[in-house]
Amino acid sequence: MKKLFAPEPSRIGRPDGPAQPDAVGVEHLGGSPADLVRDLTELLGSGQVLHRLSDLVRYASDASPYRLLPQVVVQPRDARDVATVFDYCRQTGRHATFRSGGTSLNGQSQSDDILIDVRRHWAGMTVENDGARLRARPGTILSHASAVLARYGRRLGPDPASADVATIGGVVANNAGGMRCSLPRNAYHCVAGITFVLPSGTTIDTESPDAESAFRKAEPELADGLLALRTEILADKELVERIRHKYTIRNTTGYSLNAFLDAETPLEIFRRLLVGSEGTLAFMAEVVIDTLPNPGLTTVTWIATESIDAAARLVPALVDLGAEAVELMMAPALTVAAQAFPGAPSYWRTLDPKSAALLVEFRGEADALDDAEQRVRELLADTPLLHPIEFTRDEDLIECDWRVREGLLGIVGHLRPEGSAVVNEDVCFPPARIADGAHDLQQLLSKHGFLPGVAGHAAYGNLHFTLTPILSEEADKERYGAFMSDLVDLVIGKYDGSLKAEHGTGRNMAPFVKHEWGAKATDIMWRLKRLADPHGVLGPNVILTTDEGIHLKDFKSTPKIEQVANLCIECGFCEATCPSRNVTTTPRQRIALRREMARQPEDSPVLAQLQAEYEYDGIETCAADGTCAIPCPVQINTGDLIKGFRRAESTTSREHAGLAAAKHWGQIERLARTAMSAVDGVQSRIDVKVLTELTDAARCVVSSDLIPSVPGPMPHPAPAHLPHTERRSGYAVYFPACINRIFGRDPDKPSTPSLPEAFVSLSARAGMPLWIPDDVRGLCCSTPWASKGLADGHQWMAEAICDAFWRWTDHGSLPIVIDAASCTHGLLEDVAKHVDDSRRAQMEAMSIRDSITWCRDLLPRLSANRKLETVALHPTCSTTHLGLNHDLKTIASFLADTTVVPVGTTCCGTAGDRGLLHPELVVSATRDEKAGLDASPAQAYLSANRTCEMGLRHATGRPYESFIFLLEELTRPS
Repeated sequence: MKKLFAPEPSRIGRPDGPAQPDAVGVEHLGGSPADLVRDLTELLGSGQVLHRLSDLVRYASDASPYRLLPQVVVQPRDARDVATVFDYCRQTGRHATFRSGGTSLNGQSQSDDILIDVRRHWAGMTVENDGARLRARPGTILSHASAVLARYGRRLGPDPASADVATIGGVVANNAGGMRCSLPRNAYHCVAGITFVLPSGTTIDTESPDAESAFRKAEPELADGLLALRTEILADKELVERIRHKYTIRNTTGYSLNAFLDAETPLEIFRRLLVGSEGTLAFMAEVVIDTLPNPGLTTVTWIATESIDAAARLVPALVDLGAEAVELMMAPALTVAAQAFPGAPSYWRTLDPKSAALLVEFRGEADALDDAEQRVRELLADTPLLHPIEFTRDEDLIECDWRVREGLLGIVGHLRPEGSAVVNEDVCFPPARIADGAHDLQQLLSKHGFLPGVAGHAAYGNLHFTLTPILSEEADKERYGAFMSDLVDLVIGKYDGSLKAEHGTGRNMAPFVKHEWGAKATDIMWRLKRLADPHGVLGPNVILTTDEGIHLKDFKSTPKIEQVANLCIECGFCEATCPSRNVTTTPRQRIALRREMARQPEDSPVLAQLQAEYEYDGIETCAADGTCAIPCPVQINTGDLIKGFRRAESTTSREHAGLAAAKHWGQIERLARTAMSAVDGVQSRIDVKVLTELTDAARCVVSSDLIPSVPGPMPHPAPAHLPHTERRSGYAVYFPACINRIFGRDPDKPSTPSLPEAFVSLSARAGMPLWIPDDVRGLCCSTPWASKGLADGHQWMAEAICDAFWRWTDHGSLPIVIDAASCTHGLLEDVAKHVDDSRRAQMEAMSIRDSITWCRDLLPRLSANRKLETVALHPTCSTTHLGLNHDLKTIASFLADTTVVPVGTTCCGTAGDRGLLHPELVVSATRDEKAGLDASPAQAYLSANRTCEMGLRHATGRPYESFIFLLEELTRPS
């Protein structure tokens, strides 16, 4: 039954443009095959089998240029579930492929059969031996692990640029490196233990005291076969030397054959082989990693030279001086970066296109860094430089420098031709020959008509480059294929380097493994694969293949979609910040689904089905908070895309209702406070569950995107009257946000002081009193209308609030202070875009400040009568956008000895009323944060937005409230 007032999904249409040949066929309209769904549901449970059309399409894309449509997606919860899936595959002849972060670049997490998602239920870690070891599950995000280890003064060896979304499992499976990851620090050398599940179903924990004997007993053929391969290798001195030589530089092509030289027992050999095996030998359910000391201080400088040769020739000496990282970038990329990245050196704008630069980093204690800086200056004394070197130890400047380096992918994304793919390749030359290698690589790129931009981890001879062919066109596919053949000849034939240094082999380089390793070593790899996976269950055509053209098949098209999201390169960097990541879709998946709509012809039933499923998955459960734009290399705000769809779905009657609400907002405020009074009475006298049941019943009939739920205890109503203030003594205009004029404090808190009362009292105490105009009621920042796609109401309220601010501030003479970060964000970032030029000029002339910066400035004027031991802090999406998190932490440090921001804290998903409309969104958004809170209890829980605090309380059970309350309480005169 269609609910009342439910949106019409077909109104979002399809993007303009022709249908594509790789469009999903009508045979997939019903999603996964019914018998496959039935079988796997019986084995795993219905909640662990994703089978709708949208599920298959959103999981078909990852960061690689390939796209395979899985038959089904499963989300096992434990090792037993994984073994069950393996058993099913063996019995039915099916194949399984693992997907975690989806950041792999070479097709190793692509499947046209059963795709196993090991991110959803596979996060978690334990720090052991005071940080010396980390025990982690494969779905643990790398940066989360790093944040926890930093508390112990430790770090992980691998540090890929995708650390904020890549997972431990993917990093180990690919043997990924990074900017500072020398060979002794990579996963192969740092992984001390693995719990793995073989395709046979056998599960072994290598840390168990009897693991070796258990392995031999359970898998005698595999154990004996590994020893036989080792014996064969050791008997061939030429092969031994070949293997040793291959691992003197970075190399992730093929299996880690050095395991046969570095270990003697079957289990120790196999443990090492699993690193870099890309999910083709076994599933790693847990890994134990030896960590490294984390040096306390860092110094960084750019070295700009006249040519790439000049830059490359400096690298060996810089490495000898102890540089942690030496990153190479070409001038064209730096010139674009100078315009794209605030804080980038201005001299980059005029660099000669033939010039290059090195980003050099040293880590250590202060004396060691002093010495390193001096020795670098001495090294460069006779080197012609395009700009004097300038070392910095400032954390913000260092972050800016690395943001430029890591933003190369975004630069290419901006410059690539429309409809082109983004193919990221990485090769390794002997470090001593990197200058020649870089020069030859540039020439090869130019020969085939690709941009000659080369960058990479110069300290390790590891160079990256990005190709942008239009792979839907046969001529470009042939051009790409010809380039790859020439690349193999260059890297292997001339330099005996590695075709894949740190990104893994995948499908992309599988046809060339034999070219790099030779027939005998490749034959050993095939025999290894058959020993571990005799039925060929895992990762077909990944690492090893009999199809020499597999790297030129199953490319994904990139049809044009809405401009706001058209540049998406599907890297997945956005996913870890998305509130809906654990309940429906992520920004990457929302865009992938939209691209599939663009591939479909106009009258396609597949298009209609995708639109219908997109309503909840893509539109209703999007918080539209925009934090996805922050890690995105091309700054895509998928929330803007979704708000555009909400506008498209908006009917004339909805627009009229939205405009009427804006014009009568004062009355709606009063009604809302009255409703909150009724809610307060019911929950205090009866039970909040009564309200939950009533709203749930209503939501069964009326669109759940209109009727809010009551997921838990609701706050008191805000007082009907705002505190009295004087205009003549006001240092600033105080505009209490409407959420703080409607919602009061939590039911277990005293109703007074209200937030406006506390803020007014605090400011007066500091000698900077605030003035609240008499006519603030009925006005709003306009964000609610913007987020719901109600254009008419949004514009009316934006104009009204602009006019009021201009009048209250006496034409900009006084600053305005807002007590809700999301409202401040909306006023600063959105209102000016929806008013006329005159009002826009007025908005730009006024100083609009958030209560966070206001209170930060009050601190020197205040004295705390006591401090708490620990406070937990939730920086909101708006404080992140506005750059206020540092100030918020400063205030928290004034209030407590220890400030904890739980690992995994992102936007809470409340998004105004969206957390009440879809409480499951808040639960999804705060899952990782709640785990951190459970591990680190605090005396107070602070944030900076009322509805966020409500959502956080419902989802985590912690009594979050504005930092202003605690600041006011702890600074009261004794």
